[in-house]
Amino acid sequence: MDKFIVEGGQRLKGKVAISGAKNAVLPVLAATLLTAGRNEIQGVPRVRDVFTMIRLLSYLGAKLESFEGDTLVIDTTGVNKSEAPYELVSTMRASCLVLGPLLARLGQAKVSLPGGCAIGARPMDLHIKGLEALGAKLDLNQGYIQGTAQKGLNGNRIYFDTVSVTGTANLMMAATLTEGETILENAAREPEVVFLADVLNLAGAKIVGQGTDVIIVQGTGALRPIECRIFPDRIEAGTFMIAAAITGGDVEITNCVPLHVEPLIYKLREAGIQVETGERSLRVLGNGGFRSIDIKTQPHPGFPTDLQAQTMALMTLAKGQSIIVENVFENRFMHAAELKRMGAEIFLDGHTAIVTGVEQLSGAPLMATDLRASASLVLAALAAKGESVISRVYHIDRGYEGIEEKLVRLGANIRRVS
Repeated sequence: MDKFIVEGGQRLKGKVAISGAKNAVLPVLAATLLTAGRNEIQGVPRVRDVFTMIRLLSYLGAKLESFEGDTLVIDTTGVNKSEAPYELVSTMRASCLVLGPLLARLGQAKVSLPGGCAIGARPMDLHIKGLEALGAKLDLNQGYIQGTAQKGLNGNRIYFDTVSVTGTANLMMAATLTEGETILENAAREPEVVFLADVLNLAGAKIVGQGTDVIIVQGTGALRPIECRIFPDRIEAGTFMIAAAITGGDVEITNCVPLHVEPLIYKLREAGIQVETGERSLRVLGNGGFRSIDIKTQPHPGFPTDLQAQTMALMTLAKGQSIIVENVFENRFMHAAELKRMGAEIFLDGHTAIVTGVEQLSGAPLMATDLRASASLVLAALAAKGESVISRVYHIDRGYEGIEEKLVRLGANIRRVS
C-alpha cells in the first residue's frame, strides 16, 4: 500500500495545469450506456475512479477501444448485461449512475448498493423513488437494487426532498429515453450536472433548465454516441489554490474555470490572500499570513463540501478562530483528528468544527480516510515543520491525477513509496 513522505516548509512556486474533472467524466461514462456505438471522450483524467468505471462498463458488454493520453474511446454497441456486481461497485459511489441508463436501455438492472469514501450514508432512496415515479419496479435484495421496466419508462414530475447531484444525474439520464416529459424539481445545479445535460443534448436528448433547480427532459427514442471534452476539475483547482496559500507560495493555475471556484476565491480574498483571475487561469499569492474565515458547505452555488477539508487545513494556521459548518455530509470531519495530531486546535460539535489557528504544524504519521481528507493532510504536511508520512493514499488516487508529481514541479518535497 503506497504512502506519501512529505518534508514540509517549501514555498510552492510555478505553474500547474488542472486535469479533467473526475465528477464530470464519471456521469458521462455512465451516459454512454444510453447509446449504441463508438463514444469518444477527451480530457479524461487517469484516476482510479475512471478505471473502475471502465471496468464496470466492460463487464456490462462495452468495449474499450483505446485510452491514449487523455482521450478515451469506448464502444457500447454490445452492452447486454444488466448487473453491476459488488466487487466493482463497492469502491466507488458514482457506480450507482449506471442504474438509470440500464433501466432505460435494457428494461432491467441489478446494481449493488454503492461504496466509496466513508463520509456518510448517502442513501439511494432519492434514486429509487424517482425511478419508481418513471414507472420502474424496484426492490432491495441482499445488498442489490433490482429493477425492471419491461414496458419502458414514462415521464413524470419528480421532486427531490434534498438536493442530490447523483440523483439528478441518474434520473436525467433515464428520462432521456422515456415516453413523454419529465420535470425534475429541486434539481442539483452543479457544473457537472449542467455539463452532463449539455453532452446529452449534443447526442440528441432534449433537456432544458440545466443550471437551475427545475430541469425538463423530453423523452426521445434513441441517442447518438457521445463526443465531448471534459472540463477542468474545479476541486483539483481549489486544492492547488489552497496549496499555494498554505505554503505562502506563488502559483499560477492553468486550464481551469475561475467561475467554478468563485466561492473559494471569495473566501481566500476574505482571508487576506491575493487571488488574480484570468479567462482560463488563476494566480494565488500567499503572503505568509492570513486571517480566519467561516464557511458553511452548501449545494452549488454555495461553498462546495469537496473543499471543506482542504480549507480546514488552511485555517489551522490562520490568525484567529474559524467556524466550519458541514451541511452536506454527516461524517466529513474525520480529517480533524489527523490534523490535531499535527498540533492543530480543532473542537468538533456535531456538524460544526471550531478551528483556532496555531503558529505552526508539526510533521506526523497520518492516515487518510477519504478522498478529500487525504488532500487536506497533504496540504497540512506541505506547511508543517518536519516530516509527515501519509498512509492509504489510494484514496487520493481516486480523484487526483499524479498530485505528487505536480507538487514536485512546484517545489514541494514529496515522494511516493510502496
